[in-house]
This record gives sequence, structure tokens and C-alpha cells, in this order.
Amino acid sequence: MAKKTLKDVNVKGKRVLVRVDFNVPMNDGQVADDTRIEAALPTINYLIDEGAKVILMAHFGRPKGEVKEEYRLDPVAKVLADKLGKTVIKTDTTVGEEPKEAVAKMEAGDVVLLENTRFNPGEKKNDPEFAKQLAELADVYVNDAFGATHRAHASTAGVTEYVEESVMGFLIQNELETMGKAVKNPDRPFVAIIGGAKVSDKIAVIESLLEKADSLIIGGGMANTFIAAQGFETGDSLVETDKIELAKELIEKAGDKIILPTDVVVADEFAADANNKVVAVDGIEAGWQALDIGPDTIAKFEEVLKAAKTVVWNGPMGVFEMDAFAQGTNKVAEVLAGLDAMTIIGGGDSAAAVNKAGLDDKMTHISTGGGASLQFFEGKPLPAVEALSDK
Repeated sequence: MAKKTLKDVNVKGKRVLVRVDFNVPMNDGQVADDTRIEAALPTINYLIDEGAKVILMAHFGRPKGEVKEEYRLDPVAKVLADKLGKTVIKTDTTVGEEPKEAVAKMEAGDVVLLENTRFNPGEKKNDPEFAKQLAELADVYVNDAFGATHRAHASTAGVTEYVEESVMGFLIQNELETMGKAVKNPDRPFVAIIGGAKVSDKIAVIESLLEKADSLIIGGGMANTFIAAQGFETGDSLVETDKIELAKELIEKAGDKIILPTDVVVADEFAADANNKVVAVDGIEAGWQALDIGPDTIAKFEEVLKAAKTVVWNGPMGVFEMDAFAQGTNKVAEVLAGLDAMTIIGGGDSAAAVNKAGLDDKMTHISTGGGASLQFFEGKPLPAVEALSDK
């Protein structure tokens, strides 16, 4: 790890500006799932214990550069204060006089949470002026928002230009070390599972993992494009017709390394209560659509996974939000939970599925960033990590 980490800097008595990922699910103005707040606690508590003045900033939702009341961070501040067992001062703006005054009054160990960074149009544009205003609040910058590391925004990348020392927090450090081992030096067999709706979202990651993994399992909506590439009818299934040729090439290039579904669960409409049945991949009729992998496929995937020593999983095996089409995703989660292997869940829907199945504590690592972990598995640099100070 060529970048500085939290323990490489002295933070005692210093103003430490921390970018966290508090983009949490809400329900009726209350935090519905506090996983991301929990994930930030080791870094925040360490800074409090070391006598830093802790200034937190985060984005929430998509307010598109405008102040929108429903995207304020007040409910987050409340949950955070409960977890820390201390007062959290929440400002109503991200930069300007109010945050400056709040920071000026801070004592060692105090915590301030700035308002939603995305209320500022300069955030997503990585505007130097906005980045400079953020940097003025700090002596040291810590990035611990892994879920935002694939974006070069003002609060994740721009700010580092104007602060003397920029380091990664414990969450990012843990993400990079764990996933780095899996990709660069895995215990073998190394099996990658790629699902989700579209091939186009994951071409680069499929190509990258084909080079590294011993087997690559394909499920989810994207498998339909591979089924079409084998010359089978796909009925009303989601298929990216412009990617069929590419799927053909990938099948030819990968040979027996790529593991595809042999049967699917089809439905006569995209609905939780639709009529459904299991058919072989060459038996999808007009008017039906594939929404999950079938039992033969599950058994085939399980056979490959049983021998694995490292598994990386990104994307569900079907429309797991509907119980009728969650079997494939749940079964894969169960198989991984029972393995004596390093199991890494690449954030997003796969993490949601594992949590929903109550198997999160059985996995080696569940990433807090779907897009960021995908970019990492593609072998591409993460702009917000690149921006940090070198050791």
C-alpha cells in the first residue's frame, strides 16, 4: 500500500476533515439501515481517542446541487450521536461562516457533521473553489468513504490538493487490503461470480476476472445475453442484442472456464405473482422471460464453488427482490456461507441479498461500495485513492 494511512499521521489537537459514506437508506425521515454509519465508527472513534477535532462530511441521495430538505443529514447526526455516546454538532451548510464558526469552537475529541456535500453544485464537478473552502476547515484530510472512491469529486479528490496531508481511514484500508489479496494473490481455486441485469455494465470486470480466475460463473439478467449468444430463443427475457456478439467471443475465449446456466425459472410477466416454471435454456418460449437460475444450474454452480478457496461475488442471480425469483441468489449465498474459503461480496445488490438472507456474518468481507469494488476488480485505479498522499 503506497498511500498514507491514518496511523501515518499525528492528529492530536488537529482539525481532521473526514469524508465518510453516510448515504444510508431512509424510511419516513428515519435511518432504515445504519450499516454504513457503523462502518465509519472505527476511524471516528480512533480520532476522538487521539484527541483530534473531528469534522465529518458526506453526501446523501441525489439533490443535484440544490438544497432539498428531505436530503438533510440531521437524522444521520442523531443516529451517530447515539452510537458515539456524545454530542454531534450538525451544521446547516457545508461551507461558509456557520461551519467555520462551529470548527473554531471545537475542543479535542469534538465531532461536527457538515451538511450534505451534494447540496453544492461544485461537489460533483470537482470544483477547485468548493474543494478549497472544504480544505480551509482542516489540517489533515482523511478519506474513509470507500463507496465514493471511484468518483473524483471535490470532497473525495479535489480537497486533497489544498491540504498538507491526505490519508485513508481504516475502512478504505481494510477494503483495499482484503480485496487486493483476492485479486492479486488469491488462494486457488479462485472463482468469480458475476450477476446483475446487464452485460454492458460488467464487460471490463468479466474480461479482467477471466484472466485471473480459475472459473467465472455468470448468472442474473446478463446470463440471458449469453443464452442468446449460444443460439437459443430467449422469449421476452431481458437481452442486450448489441452485446450478443461480444458474449459469443467471451464464450469462445474462455472455453470451459466460463460457467453458464443450463436451466432458468421463467415467468409469463415481470411480477411477483406471475405464473412461473423451470425450463432448460433451450426451452424458453415466446411470451415468457427468465427471472432466475434453475435448480440444475444451482447444483452445477454449487459443484464449482465447493472446491473454491477464494470467491468474489458481484451481482444477484435473479430478481431476488421477488421471493419467487430469489432462490438462485439465496442458494449461492448459502453455499458461500458454508465454504472454508475467502468469500468477498462486492457491495450493491449482492450485499443486500446476503444481508436479506441473514448470512452477512458468514462472509469474509462485504464491501461497502458496489461501484467502487467493481472498478477495483476491473483493475482500474480509484481516483479518490490515487489523490491521497504517498507514503
